[in-house]
Amino acid sequence: MGGPDRTGRLVWIVPTLLTLTVVLAGIDHAQPWRDELATWSAASRSPADLVRLAGTIDAATSPYYLFMHAWVAVFGDSVTALRLPAALAMAATAGLTTLLGQRLFDTRVGLLAGLLFAVLPGTSRYGQEARPYALATLLAVLATLLLVEALARPGWTRWAGYAAVVAALGLTHLVALTLLAAHAVAVLTTRRTGPPNRQLRWVLALLPSALLLAPLVLLARTQRSRQLDWVQAVRPDDLAALAGGVAQSGVVGGVLVGLAALGAARLGRRALLPGLAVLLPVLLLFAAGLAVPLWVPRYLVFVVPFACLLAGAALTAVPLPPALAVVALAGLLGLPDQAALRRTHEWPRNATVDYRGAARIVADGQRPGDAVVYSPRESWLFLDVGLAYHLGERRPRDVLVVEDQAHRGDLWATECARPGECLAGVDRVWLVVSGRRDDPLAAVAGAKGDALRDGFTVERIWPRPGLTVALLTR
Repeated sequence: MGGPDRTGRLVWIVPTLLTLTVVLAGIDHAQPWRDELATWSAASRSPADLVRLAGTIDAATSPYYLFMHAWVAVFGDSVTALRLPAALAMAATAGLTTLLGQRLFDTRVGLLAGLLFAVLPGTSRYGQEARPYALATLLAVLATLLLVEALARPGWTRWAGYAAVVAALGLTHLVALTLLAAHAVAVLTTRRTGPPNRQLRWVLALLPSALLLAPLVLLARTQRSRQLDWVQAVRPDDLAALAGGVAQSGVVGGVLVGLAALGAARLGRRALLPGLAVLLPVLLLFAAGLAVPLWVPRYLVFVVPFACLLAGAALTAVPLPPALAVVALAGLLGLPDQAALRRTHEWPRNATVDYRGAARIVADGQRPGDAVVYSPRESWLFLDVGLAYHLGERRPRDVLVVEDQAHRGDLWATECARPGECLAGVDRVWLVVSGRRDDPLAAVAGAKGDALRDGFTVERIWPRPGLTVALLTR
């Protein structure tokens, strides 16, 4: 293992500032998508309501929701405020990647790895999302850096720091704990020099994390079928698409994989830790996905910095100016995807759901006494949460709700069993349905649809991307 020379101790500042500049550019342009709306819905609740939510669904994300609850209380819930923790985490990740590259190899590898990480579209995508993936990426790199330090200069304070970060990593993103498989190999293959029993110290350092995280893992396991009911069984071609998924660009993802492979070949045995930090989490999640639906590419964003380290090692085979030119080329190749992800966070990019536009229509046309109805209600689109975020206290009365999300301890509210009775006395209803509908009333199923069709007629329809707004009058 190498170490940073004196002239390179501050080189981490450059990738950090570049990443922060790129990620903050247009951070509020794309409106919050459904996953971010779930974050806002949870973060807006009291700690007691968050505990209730964790017992019902999304326990694995509940520590992040608690963090965001505190963040929102201080900084507010604007789009920028919600996404700022992720932006800061990605900027810090670039700096830590540079430091890890210095520690494992040399200053040039660290610098090129950090710069490459900064220009990836995936860095901007997950650095502009109010979800835990950027924080998990930061903690994954920090844990690895602390492990390298603890193995080189063993001491209980260093192992304690490593243990604390691993615990935080698990609380942030349970899937990221697959990184420990790479750590285990690094510990087992460390040269037998210096103080003995490194392996024992590593195991002892992980015991507090295991005890802390075990209840969360067990609870999350009981919720898997409901939390991940939208995930399909993994297929072999999912592995081929992974690089484009985490890099948010097929071309840039291909460049990253190619450079990482060259770097691994150039490094030889020294590529063991960063190489396994990429391969083992991917293979473990893929293997788990063969048994249960778990394969979601964004769950593996935390491996990207380690691929950048290998790519940085490949770029050191040429002088610095050509190497920087390759990094710049990767950034240029990703510009179309950078622009697209700032328009929408949905995938594919043409699948935008315009919650903001729908909210504006309702805000401009509503009158006192108006009601709002959503269809479908129990949908991952979170139509009600989307309009609630953009309308705030100005939204019409959600007339069919008998138990809201917070009291139910869920991501969805409970509607009344007899919609006709709940709609009594309402003369105007704003109907919000998913998809493009020429006849929105026909799209509402069950007793709710019957009550609306029996009592109301459509006065006007506003089609918006991903949804339709209609004004119904009695």
